[in-house]
Amino acid sequence: MNGPERKEDEVRRMMDVPHPVVPAGLGPRAAEQGARLLRRHRTVRRAWIGLLVVLVVACAVWATVTEPWAVPPSDTTPPLEGW
Repeated sequence: MNGPERKEDEVRRMMDVPHPVVPAGLGPRAAEQGARLLRRHRTVRRAWIGLLVVLVVACAVWATVTEPWAVPPSDTTPPLEGW
């Protein structure tokens, strides 16, 4: 037997056996767990978006208050020459 034929025979033998018994209530429990997981992911995503918005607003407020793009005033005066 070749590789592909052997694999086909193995799959056919696996498919011929009866299916295992599924526990009662497995579907509703899986659906509830999936819904809980989706709610958790949605909550975490909203928290990250909220944190990002707060960070952007804080940076904007900081930039308008401190004006980091402005040249700081000079502490010394230039020398007076030519008087």
